[in-house]
Amino acid sequence: MASRTDPRLYRRGPLRTIWPSPSRPVSWRAAQRRADAEYGVSATPGWREVDWPAHTHRAEIDGAAVNYVDMGSGASTVVFIHGLGGCWQNWLENVPAVAQTRRVIALDLPGFGRSQMPRETISITNFAATVDRLCEQLGLGPVAVVGNSMGGFTTAELAIRTPQRVERAVLVDAAGITSLTISQNRASERFARSFVTATRGTPESARRMLTRPGFTALGFGVVARYPSRLQKDLLAEQLGSVGSPGFVPAFDALSSYDITGRLGEIACPTLIVQGTEDILVPVGDAYEFARHIPHAATLILEDTGHVPMFERPLTFNRALLEFLDQDVAPDQPDAERSPTLTESAVEGSV
Repeated sequence: MASRTDPRLYRRGPLRTIWPSPSRPVSWRAAQRRADAEYGVSATPGWREVDWPAHTHRAEIDGAAVNYVDMGSGASTVVFIHGLGGCWQNWLENVPAVAQTRRVIALDLPGFGRSQMPRETISITNFAATVDRLCEQLGLGPVAVVGNSMGGFTTAELAIRTPQRVERAVLVDAAGITSLTISQNRASERFARSFVTATRGTPESARRMLTRPGFTALGFGVVARYPSRLQKDLLAEQLGSVGSPGFVPAFDALSSYDITGRLGEIACPTLIVQGTEDILVPVGDAYEFARHIPHAATLILEDTGHVPMFERPLTFNRALLEFLDQDVAPDQPDAERSPTLTESAVEGSV
């Protein structure tokens, strides 16, 4: 694990306000040399054997269609929320494993994937409201919520605004700390917007690009540590939101909303998962979330990027299920019983 005095937590110098993470993409050759044997290994049960159309549904939330997957059964429910530019398929390596013992909901946020643009303005608050209303429409009570990047930001907002809905929260490389600096620095905003423009297109055109040499490293090198070590079919499934109309307004929403002062209101047990080599969200942000949230455990994954749930699904699923299985009263968190991860959950992976 990294320590809070580790100099790699944030970039040093004037570039910190433009691109706060000190990590940078690695070459294809470096990926073959550096990646360990567990990186990119698919979880079991495998997602490729699932009849996904049979589990896919649409709900109308505030006059707009929301696409979601509903799988598994059990006394408890886990809701997965993707990040900026993502879709429910970001959780392909995780849904089948969790659905063995629980009901699982994974949705496309409004304006992404196969969900329609919302009638209301896109915001982190409205994303959280959509998740809450979907849960209400499905007749769910308190749920565990797992969010990556902007989805982690949305998870935190949901836990603050509707604490009765969130019994446990998992923030995976969550935005919401240094992402605010984007709107406060003109150079940073211009850089980020140029990146947004460069990623426009359609899912079909992006999938065709996967067959071209170098595209995998170029297209996924910002989010995954070693994209060339990930299976092409899994990467192709991640492209469902390329060109989605919600991208730019969601980018504006996450870069202009300050949630830091309210993180202390999150009362449920919280697990913070972070890759040390995340180019988009610096590892220091994970420790900031942990510092503000009263009952938080932190799992730092070495040599991992922005999407540990499909970079290291074996470790991620093991740690997630252990956290969900812990006997901690969600309505009465106790500092002496805050969730912790046993060594066996992360052995050989951190």
